[in-house]
Amino acid sequence: MPPATVPAEEAFVGTKPVEERHRLDEAKLDAWLRQNVEGYRGPATLLQFKGGQSNPTYKVETPSRSYVLRRKPFGKLLPSAHAVDREFRVISALYRQGFPVARPYALCSDEAVIGSAFYIMSMVEGRVFWNATLPGREKAERRAVYEAEIATLAELHQFDPEKIGLGDFGKPGNYFARQIDRWSKQYRASETKPIAAMDRLMAWLPATVPVQERVAVVHGDYRLDNMIFHATEPRVAAVLDWELSTLGDPLADFTYFLMNWALPSEGRSGLRGVDLEALGIPSMAETIELYCARTRRPGIPTLDWYFSYNLFRIAAISQGIAKRIVEGTAANERAREAAERAGPLAEMAWNFAQKAGG
Repeated sequence: MPPATVPAEEAFVGTKPVEERHRLDEAKLDAWLRQNVEGYRGPATLLQFKGGQSNPTYKVETPSRSYVLRRKPFGKLLPSAHAVDREFRVISALYRQGFPVARPYALCSDEAVIGSAFYIMSMVEGRVFWNATLPGREKAERRAVYEAEIATLAELHQFDPEKIGLGDFGKPGNYFARQIDRWSKQYRASETKPIAAMDRLMAWLPATVPVQERVAVVHGDYRLDNMIFHATEPRVAAVLDWELSTLGDPLADFTYFLMNWALPSEGRSGLRGVDLEALGIPSMAETIELYCARTRRPGIPTLDWYFSYNLFRIAAISQGIAKRIVEGTAANERAREAAERAGPLAEMAWNFAQKAGG
C-alpha cells in the first residue's frame, strides 16, 4: 500500500512514461500488432500503467484507439508464476459469455518479439476505485457499487467451467490443499529471512482443510481496485488481473473479498472501524446474505480458517515480491512497501488460525 501521505489515486491511477528497465522493442511490437491484431493501425505510443506490481502493463495508443499489453515480468521468475497465457485464455472464455472483461485480441508466445510472452486486450474506459470507502461518492452510489461488485462475483461463480470451455483450466478437487502446497513452495523458493508464523501456518493449514463442495472459475484476487466501473453508472465494465485465476472452491474467492471487512481501514481495501451504515456500504453480514442469495447457497461456514488461509497466501505473494526486489525484477516502484507486509500478514494469519483452533 502507498504511504498514508500519498493518496492511493495519486499513486496508482493513470499512466507514466515507460521505465528504462521496462522498455520494449517498439518496432518489432508494431510489426507483430499489424499482423495479429484485427483493426490495428499504427504508429503506436507506449505508456506504462502506474498501478500493480505483478505483470508489467502498458497502454498502447494509436491514432484511432488504445489497447492494453500485459507481459511477463523481466528477469528470473518463480515456477508457474505470471502465466499471461492463462490470463488470455480465461478472459477469452468469459468474454464469449458476456461477462465483464476486456476484449481479448491476441496472444504472443514468441519471446523474440519483446522478450517474453504477452497479450493484447482492449482498453476499457471507466473508473477504478482505489479506496474501499469510496470518498466523494453519495451514500446510494456506494451501496450500488458494492452490490454490483458482489453480483459480478456471484455471476462468475455460477458458470459451469465445462460449458464455457474451461473444464481443464485447473484441477477441480482438493483446491485448498493444492493452493496451500503451491504457495508454500513459492514462499520457500522466495524466502529471504525466516518468518516463524509462516512455518506454523504451513504445518497447520494442510491438516485442517475444509471439505470442498463446489467447483467454479475463481479469480484469485477479487477486489474493488481490480475492476473498472462504468464512467457514470455503478456498473462493472471489466474485471482485471486474472493472473491467479483457476478452477477451485468459490468460497476461496468470496472469503478473500470478505477480508476487506475484517482488515483495518488504511486508505485502500480495509473497512474495519469504518461507519459502514453512514457511508451506505453493506455490512459483512449483508454482503454474505447478498452473495448467498445470488448463488443459492444456504450460508457461509465459520470464517476464521478461510481468513487465515487467504492471509497466508497474500503473505506468500508478498514474499515473492520481496525476492524480486532483491533480484531487481519487481515491476512497480511501490513494490518495496508490499514486500514488507509478508511478516505482519503472516502474524495476522496465525491469529485467525488460533481462533479456528490452531
